[in-house]
Amino acid sequence: MTNEETLYEVRTSKIHNRGVYAAKDIPKGTIVLEYKGEKISKEEADKRLDDTFKKHKEKPEEHAAVYIFELNDEYDLDGDIPDNDAKYINHSCDPNCDFEIKNNQIWLFAIKDIKQGEELTYNYGFDFDEETTDHPCRCGSKNCVGYIVSDDEWPKLKEHLEKQKK
Repeated sequence: MTNEETLYEVRTSKIHNRGVYAAKDIPKGTIVLEYKGEKISKEEADKRLDDTFKKHKEKPEEHAAVYIFELNDEYDLDGDIPDNDAKYINHSCDPNCDFEIKNNQIWLFAIKDIKQGEELTYNYGFDFDEETTDHPCRCGSKNCVGYIVSDDEWPKLKEHLEKQKK
């Protein structure tokens, strides 16, 4: 499925389920697409996350996608809406995109030159906590740390993994 108005297409991903791919070369600095969603309170976001994880634990064979994106200190966006192709952008430890929040809108932009056919990725920026190891990373980059966690948190992850080895 190609989106003619933009620079991308959604298709099957080697990283996870579906992904977003460059439909043509995208120069560094280009705004690629907006992460759209329903604006919800932090409390509602926590409830939806808990419900999703509960369903996944009951039926682990089913896909348990979470599309909640932190908007600010008070609100999140639940991107699980039909008109949000950005929800299919996968995490990578060596991303080619990043995001910026302006006027309560989340914009994904290229941080590197991206070639046509390349999968668009960004670092989800998860904090390190007890559940970090519940979220393995499958990005396949040579910089992959094995889990979906912010690069700022990599030292904590490394320390945790070394303690587990002992």
